[in-house]
Amino acid sequence: MEKATRKKKLGGYPAMGVVFSITLALFALGLFGTLMIYSREFGKMVRDNLNVKVYLKSTLTETQRSQLEKTLLGKEYVASGETALKYISKEEAEKDLVAQIGDYKEILGENPLKDAFIVGIKPGFQDTTNLKKIKADLETVNGILEATYEKHLFDAVNKNFFNISIVLIVIAVIMLVITFLLVSNTLRIALFSQRFLIRSMQLVGAKRWFIQRPFLFRAAGYGLLAGALTSALLWMLSDYSQKKLPDIMLVHNQQHFLLLLALLLGTGMIVAVISTFFSIHRYLKMSLDELY
Repeated sequence: MEKATRKKKLGGYPAMGVVFSITLALFALGLFGTLMIYSREFGKMVRDNLNVKVYLKSTLTETQRSQLEKTLLGKEYVASGETALKYISKEEAEKDLVAQIGDYKEILGENPLKDAFIVGIKPGFQDTTNLKKIKADLETVNGILEATYEKHLFDAVNKNFFNISIVLIVIAVIMLVITFLLVSNTLRIALFSQRFLIRSMQLVGAKRWFIQRPFLFRAAGYGLLAGALTSALLWMLSDYSQKKLPDIMLVHNQQHFLLLLALLLGTGMIVAVISTFFSIHRYLKMSLDELY
C-alpha cells in the first residue's frame, strides 16, 4: 500500500512555529512598552510634586486672599486639578516647624512665618527659563510677598528624565528592529519549503500578486493571532503583578495599557505581512539554480 502524501497548499506553511516566534517577539516588545508606561507615569507623579511656594503679605484680608486664589488659578502655567493650589496658613506652618525643631518661641518670640500657597506648575513650564519668568510674574501680583522654588530639584528632574527618555526611545527603536528581524527570519525559514511551489506558479504564468496574496493573508492571520496571544499574556501578567504588588497601581495607566495591547495586535499583523512580502519577493527573484 502506497504511503499517503500530503499535498502542499499555496500559502500554507507551519503555523505553530511562526505564531510562537511572533508571539515571543511581541511579548518582549510588550514588556518594554509596559515599562515605558510605568516610567512615564512615575515621571508624571514626580512632576506633580514639583511646585512654587508663594508667600503672602500679612496685610491680606480673607476676601483679598480668595481673589488672589482666583487670580493664580487663571495663570496658564498653573496646573489643574488637586495639584493646582494648596493653601498653608502660618498656623499650620508653625505646627510643622515645632514638630521639626521643637518650641522656638523662647528664642524667636512670635510666629515669624507667613501664609502661603503651594502652586503646582504644568510640566511644560518646568524648565529653567519658564520658572524664572513664573517667579517674576508671581511677584508682580498684588498681595504676594515672594515666590520661591527649589531650582536644583527642578534642574535634576529635568536632566534625569530627559536622559531616561532618550535611552528609552533608543531601546524602543532597537526592540522594533529586533522584532522585525526575528519575525522576518522565522517567516523566511517557514517559506523555504514553498519555494518550488512558488516557482511552479511562476512557470504557468501566475502573476506576482496572485502568488503573494494567499501568503500575505495567512501571515496577517498569524500576526493577528500572535498579537492576541501576546495581549492576553500581558493582561494576565499585569493583573497578577497588581495583586501581588499593589503599589504598581500607582504607575499603572489602564488607558495607555489598553492602547499598548491594541498596538501589539496591529504590530503583529503588520510585521508579519511586511516580512512575508519581502521573503516571497526574494524567492520570486531567485533563479532555478539558487532555489536548490
